[in-house]
Amino acid sequence: MPSIKSDIEIARAATKKPIVEIGAKLGIPAEQLAPYGHDKAKISAEFIAAQTGKKDGKLILVTAINPTPAGEGKTTTTVGLGDGLNRIGKKAIVCIREASLGPCFGIKGGAAGGGYAQVVPMEDINLHFTGDFHAITSAHNLLAAMVDNHIYWGNEENIDIRRITWRRVMDMNDRALRSMVSSLGGIANGFPRQGGFDITVASEVMAILCLATDLKDLERRLGDIIIGYRFDRTPVHARDLKADGAMAVLLKDAMQPNLVQTLENNPAFVHGGPFANIAHGCNSVTATKTALKLGDYVVTEAGFGADLGAEKFFNIKCRKAGLKPDAAVIVATVRALKMNGGVKKEDLGAENVGALKKGCANLGRHVANVRRFGVPVVVAINHFVSDTDAEIAAVKEFVSRLGAEAILCQHWAKGSAGIEELAHKVVELAESGQAKFQPLYGDDISLFEKIEIVASKIYHAGEVTADKAVRDQLQTWEEQGYGRLPVCMAKTQYSFSTDPNLRGAPEGHIVSVREVRLSAGAGFVVAITGEIMTMPGLPKSPSAERIFLNDQGYIEGLF
Repeated sequence: MPSIKSDIEIARAATKKPIVEIGAKLGIPAEQLAPYGHDKAKISAEFIAAQTGKKDGKLILVTAINPTPAGEGKTTTTVGLGDGLNRIGKKAIVCIREASLGPCFGIKGGAAGGGYAQVVPMEDINLHFTGDFHAITSAHNLLAAMVDNHIYWGNEENIDIRRITWRRVMDMNDRALRSMVSSLGGIANGFPRQGGFDITVASEVMAILCLATDLKDLERRLGDIIIGYRFDRTPVHARDLKADGAMAVLLKDAMQPNLVQTLENNPAFVHGGPFANIAHGCNSVTATKTALKLGDYVVTEAGFGADLGAEKFFNIKCRKAGLKPDAAVIVATVRALKMNGGVKKEDLGAENVGALKKGCANLGRHVANVRRFGVPVVVAINHFVSDTDAEIAAVKEFVSRLGAEAILCQHWAKGSAGIEELAHKVVELAESGQAKFQPLYGDDISLFEKIEIVASKIYHAGEVTADKAVRDQLQTWEEQGYGRLPVCMAKTQYSFSTDPNLRGAPEGHIVSVREVRLSAGAGFVVAITGEIMTMPGLPKSPSAERIFLNDQGYIEGLF
């Protein structure tokens, strides 16, 4: 049996075309691209603005069941479907998020697809890429520095240092920085106060970049950021500290979407990267809306399972950007479904139709949830070599009883040739006119009611609990004019509940909201539940231990 190449070996052997050729396929003139080397480029704001008024293509969302250590392959399926649509004659563009260094050196090891369904250059995309995350980190921390500097020089805005809410960020998992005291060392270093770090993908600046429509909108949103409160409890905004202009300057280039290519030389936009378990989990509005003007089909993904990424894609991104998806693909694997049915990871290679059927409850819940938004659904079975015919047949039978179709996809091993059937089905759904998209809740109900609706309708929780301080804070924000904002749930990705070990499709559980944060610039309220952390930690054996340069100077260990 021939050895199976790793993702990085496949990516390194790819025959890439010059990025100007990829841009030309979309009608982007070479002078409207800012190349970063020969295989990646940024698309100019001038070109993007010129696309206004053109007809939109069809928007396809790829989401998944709850992730497990067995793997699901959502990004791989997104890339494969984009290639598959191009294979059957559609002008399709892939839109995905940029990779964070935190999980890259922590657990995941990479986030550019896999097998023969990848975006390239894989190493660059997974590491520093075009510097967008560094720009976001710098802009965020510039504001943090200006907050402390303002207080040091007399505190003209009367900021109550006990009520500063603006933390610092870095794009790395470092649990030691979650909670800390800054400005120690004497009067020259300012006033000591408690603070901490979040990971860059949880930054409100990241969310703002991904939701802003242009540079003017970006600067307005940055100015709307609330950094804390005065002694009279009124909010202090970034514009009060005159920080918004400089922050926008740092983000000027980062606002431009990045153009790369798939292994089959089809166009892909990789831009922005908020996590879905602690942020809104979608690539940038700018990238998605630009792609819709340039292609017949745009295939995008939303992070983690449909209970997080898809819910936020629909309730936040689509609401804010006026997007109307035409179809959704829910990715599942036989291995992950068996794990949801109680099988241990080390036993997943053995056939177990009974456990598989039990685990399908998780898939069924996600299918029903996506349909709540009025979007037609197809299930993609991401194929593994250990899958048996009986197991695949069981998944197909289960999904057919839901009134949907499950299609076996072999894009990981075969590229676009292995996903043609799904591509045809997606076109059928998108062209059928079935989509009647609408968000789950309206703008006018209270913030706590919005949290309860997501918890009850999507998570199937029996109750939402929150301390009086949390409820009072939500009410205060409503009185200040923020009551019409959507909510962004920070929750474990591994379960419908807030317990990461509770797999399957639990019902009647309690969702405890322990903290709420107002992202006034991004335009949503974050509700932090359970034990979820906005600064993750590294695992006992992080991927960083296995990432290195080989004797030829090539990167090893990304996968």
